[in-house]
Amino acid sequence: MTEDLDWISRSGMKAKGKRPQFLDPEDDRILSILMALAGEVSVMRERLDTIERLLDAQGTISRSDIETYAPDMEAGRERNLLIKEYLARIMRGVQQDMQSLAELEPPIEDVIKEMEAS
Repeated sequence: MTEDLDWISRSGMKAKGKRPQFLDPEDDRILSILMALAGEVSVMRERLDTIERLLDAQGTISRSDIETYAPDMEAGRERNLLIKEYLARIMRGVQQDMQSLAELEPPIEDVIKEMEAS
């Protein structure tokens, strides 16, 4: 079933409806590109981890070994931690901006009390 799909043409298809916009169009486009690249790098890191683990275990590997590899629980935990650290580094600037905004904004409870008092 999935073998019949043309994944390359499907990946370039436009979604139905209006695309959500969070930033100005140029920044939104750049963010979209960067996140796609981050996803590709993450996949390559996992694949490299697979190759390294197979080489450690077997000494030699084939493409079939790579494609059929399934990490055990410990390898899965290690990969999960690596991905979380990677994403935290990529999103550090956004995270810091959000924290700065949160520090500038008073808690909603304070805003409500102020509105009720006036």
